[in-house]
Formats: sequence, C-alpha cells, structure tokens
Amino acid sequence: MLENTLTVLGLAGSGLTAGVLLAVAISVVPAMAAVSPQLYVRFHQLLGRNWDPTMPVIVLASALTTATLAVVADGTAARSLFGLGAALLVGVSGVSHLLNVPLNRQVKGLDPDAPLPAEWRDPRAVWRRWHLLRTGLAIAALLVNALATVA
Repeated sequence: MLENTLTVLGLAGSGLTAGVLLAVAISVVPAMAAVSPQLYVRFHQLLGRNWDPTMPVIVLASALTTATLAVVADGTAARSLFGLGAALLVGVSGVSHLLNVPLNRQVKGLDPDAPLPAEWRDPRAVWRRWHLLRTGLAIAALLVNALATVA
C-alpha cells in the first residue's frame, strides 16, 4: 500500500513538474522574448510571484518521494529507475536554484516603472537556456519514473 501511494505521488509530482516547465517553455518564454525589455521586467515580476513558493516544494517533494521509492520499491530495475528519476529531479532543482533563481532575483530587483539601468544585461537568452535544460531533465524524470512503475 505504501509503495502504491508513493508511486502515485511520485508520478503526479513528476508530471506536474514536467508539465509546468514545458508549458513555460512553449508559451511563456516565447511571449517574454517578443516584448520590450521594460514590459518583460513587469511581466516577469507578475508571473514569478506564485511560481517561486510552489514549484520548489513540488520538485523537492517529488524527488524525495522517488528517492524513497528507490529504497522500498520491489525489484532492482524499479529501484534503479526510481533512483535515476530522483537524481533527475534533484537536477531540476539544482538548475533552478543555482542558475535560474539568481537571474530571477536580478529582474525582481528592478523597478518596472523606472528606466532600465545602463549596465543592465537582458537575461532572457541565458534564462531560456537554463530553463530548457531543467525542462528536459523534468521530462526525462517523468519518463524514467513511469518506466519504474511498470518495471
């Protein structure tokens, strides 16, 4: 019973993570690239308000759940795959916290109603690269965790 519950939670969390990051990659990122830097700053600040407290909890809880499954699941194949899924989710978290979040903080620190500072460097291209990396990791985690459930 515990393994089934953890499996459902791990798959749900992996799916939510991959789905949210994919939606951002195919919708939000192109929209943000198409607007002026000033409007980008305003939109970024508005969009980021609710992602920041929510997504880290989902990603880390999913990683913890799948790491637990790597210990308690029946069968070596399932344990190995859940371990890989957990590692991929930790990778998502690492890219987020070490690479995307510092860029987010820079944009959040700007006044959207003031002119951008002369030394401001537009972070959109770099942010997009890191976001695509974590999206790929999240999709891989979902696929690996799904394979683990049938292993």
